[in-house]
Amino acid sequence: MNEPNWSAVDAYLADRTHATDAMLDAVLRTNEEAGLPCIDVSPLQGRFLQLVTRMCGARKVLEIGTLGGYSTLCIARGLPDDGHVTTLEFDPRHAEVARANLQSAGFAERVDVRVGAALDTLPALEREGRGPFDLIFIDAYKTHNADYLQWALRLSRPGTVVILDNVVRQGHVLDADSDSPSVRGTRRALDLIAAEPRLTATALQTVGSKDWDGFAMAIVD
Repeated sequence: MNEPNWSAVDAYLADRTHATDAMLDAVLRTNEEAGLPCIDVSPLQGRFLQLVTRMCGARKVLEIGTLGGYSTLCIARGLPDDGHVTTLEFDPRHAEVARANLQSAGFAERVDVRVGAALDTLPALEREGRGPFDLIFIDAYKTHNADYLQWALRLSRPGTVVILDNVVRQGHVLDADSDSPSVRGTRRALDLIAAEPRLTATALQTVGSKDWDGFAMAIVD
């Protein structure tokens, strides 16, 4: 089995589970036309985020890393009518595209897209008393994964679900001597999870249209 097979299985499963639709497809087209990097979560991963949002009864969600708003929309779809997403995006152009996508999808009023480096905007959220959040999804610059995770703990409560994406990195996470900032940042975050008594965590490997990767998932105790 290899990546083409994984992608074919992904497509089959997405079809069987109705994990994509015209609205989500439109977001991906808009992102592509705007020249955004093709690093959105897959349709199945997006549906996973939607289901987790519903299963944990989240009303307040923090997303670190917006891109064009595909994962943001998936999360927002899992919220109750009074739910809200705060999503942080470094690139103003990406944030502009995300806002347009969310407006077209009818979710603009339920999502706050904040522009700037997350390590600058996260303290602002704390000062504003925006936490605690019920669900926190981290999918931004991997170099800062440990820092994002520490902020997730500060902005959480007992029972908060934290998801950290892209932790396997085609198996390179095993390389303790890697010179990749993304691998090193991910390893630091996993070390933090291992040492943090407030987190009960697991990590799952995934294969599919996004190649070989995986995510870590934890509940704050």
